[in-house]
Amino acid sequence: MTITSEVAPATAMTRTYDLSVTTQGPLYPPSEIVDENGDFVVIGRINRPGPDGATVSEWGSAVVSPGSPLPPLGQNLPYDILRELDCADPTSADSETQLHTLPLPLPCNNYPMLFAPEQRPDAHEVRRPSYPLHGAPIPDLREEDGPKVRAPIMLGQWVKARAQLEVHVPAHRRAADFKFAFTGLIPDSLYTVMSLREHDLDPAGPTRPGPLGVPNAFISDSNGMAHYRATLPNPFPAAGTPGSNRVINVVVLWMSYQQNYGGAIGHFGLGGDIHAQLKLKGPSFLEFTTIPASSS
Repeated sequence: MTITSEVAPATAMTRTYDLSVTTQGPLYPPSEIVDENGDFVVIGRINRPGPDGATVSEWGSAVVSPGSPLPPLGQNLPYDILRELDCADPTSADSETQLHTLPLPLPCNNYPMLFAPEQRPDAHEVRRPSYPLHGAPIPDLREEDGPKVRAPIMLGQWVKARAQLEVHVPAHRRAADFKFAFTGLIPDSLYTVMSLREHDLDPAGPTRPGPLGVPNAFISDSNGMAHYRATLPNPFPAAGTPGSNRVINVVVLWMSYQQNYGGAIGHFGLGGDIHAQLKLKGPSFLEFTTIPASSS
């Protein structure tokens, strides 16, 4: 007698996530936003002294000195915290903090990445001051062309952003659909969405962060609302798959130069021209597994 076993057919899977307000990409630079004094305005993981000389990174908010000690990529040291930041009270003085871009070269940066190697191979050599977010020098801008973002952008407005993400993997498992719904964004602004993959911050050989879909741009309406969707081929290969580089997070970026960069996430990155406003607090999507399009 021959015994046969049947493998249950794969089924579709959908999960929903709430993104968190942030000003932070990786832990260095500590933030992609500074205040008028050039200090980092950090909403994200704050490096603090831990027991036995260790460094503890916990989600919080603080104003951090750009002179904080800078470790090698992949390591952490306690930030030089100037003061704690009150982001919960819309009537606090902190809510009136005007937000600025980071100067170039980026302060307190240990990430040796060219984000647009074909478009801007000299990005690390450019020197520019910090600008108010609403006053970043948009290339080739003429006043008669009607810039939409004119008012200073304050922390109290920044922290109103909300987003819900739905991830759907069909039964064939060759791709995944990402659908976002946004409220509370900076009105009439260009945003982009990037993916963070498991090796993008690997000290032994970081990979270049990429767009979540191309084009990865959307524009918030006059009420700060928007939607975005993208489909990625095989974004969640099984652990141990040769050459795999799973998507582990998504980051929603406010674009101070009001530009999209095709296959790059920005020219200068990390606060120079892109500014993280929403993301998941930690690595995610472990419940999903996808396969290459050629798989049966």
